[in-house]
Amino acid sequence: MILMKNIVRDGHPALRKRTTEMTFPLSKEEQNLASDLLEYVINSQDDEMVEKYKLRPGIGIAAPQVDAEKRMFALHLTDEEDNLVSFVAVNPKIISHSVEKTYISAGEGCLSVDEIMEGYVPRYARITVTGFFPDGTSFKKRLKGLTAIAFQHELDHLNGIMFYDHINKINPYAEIPNSIPYDRA
Repeated sequence: MILMKNIVRDGHPALRKRTTEMTFPLSKEEQNLASDLLEYVINSQDDEMVEKYKLRPGIGIAAPQVDAEKRMFALHLTDEEDNLVSFVAVNPKIISHSVEKTYISAGEGCLSVDEIMEGYVPRYARITVTGFFPDGTSFKKRLKGLTAIAFQHELDHLNGIMFYDHINKINPYAEIPNSIPYDRA
């Protein structure tokens, strides 16, 4: 089980490495990692588990965040239509995206970043993605809203990019052209 002590923090070299494509079938160790990543985000949204294990709530976690140089991440959240989106993406890619951008008005957070990083993080409002589930089955999904934002945040981790790299350094709350803010409320 992944605990907060297993999650590397900002400044750790694993967070700045670009991961390489994984090959199938996944090894037993890689399959276990996929399960552990998904288990963490599920547990981190359960009040009892958060209290018991002192977990920080999250909707996504990428392998580099637990110092694993693997091209995979887990997402677990509810979309705009109240559907549960819960899966592990292996070798994920964005194959198309909207011109329109979005951003979370309150800013993004990250399990690997302890301090609050203020500012807007521009993301594509809608994306079409492909990848594989851990069993090797391919997927293609159209994502929008928070699901699209979370997918892009986790995909960045696989490329050694942190969310705050996207924040305007001069004016963190500068208006983002052609965008609509996403409000979680």
